Amino acid sequence: MLPLHTYLRLTRASALYDIIVIAPFATPWTFAHFYAQLSHLNQWLGAGPLPGFETIHLLLAILLGTLVLTWSVFRLITPSLKLGRFDATARLVFSLWLAWAMLQDPLPMLWLFLIPELLWGAVQWWPIGSSTSRAAFTSAVPMRSSRGG
Repeated sequence: MLPLHTYLRLTRASALYDIIVIAPFATPWTFAHFYAQLSHLNQWLGAGPLPGFETIHLLLAILLGTLVLTWSVFRLITPSLKLGRFDATARLVFSLWLAWAMLQDPLPMLWLFLIPELLWGAVQWWPIGSSTSRAAFTSAVPMRSSRGG
């Protein structure tokens, strides 16, 4: 079992990891360069080049990048057990879609995304120590009542 303070540090670390990994997805220019690098990597790993992108595909990629970047910054500055559990769930669903894509086409470079997603998802679903109160599930900072409590 993890102490809550360790869990919150792990939640922050996963958010920082996401910021680093997803930053290239946040603009059309950075994504174009990053996508070319992923294509080279996919070829180096023994598969073919990645297909070309149309404008709509690029738009969807940068929308995803912007959304995940925003979510990651939010988790970095306000980590909580609740956000960590939501993030773990999202990572496991993302892992499902990555595995699905890998079954559809030869995309060995996706292992570089799939393995960390599974690991971060598992870590963020790790049980928290019994000293954790119900209030800790909702926030990293305890709230005060209006009656001074």
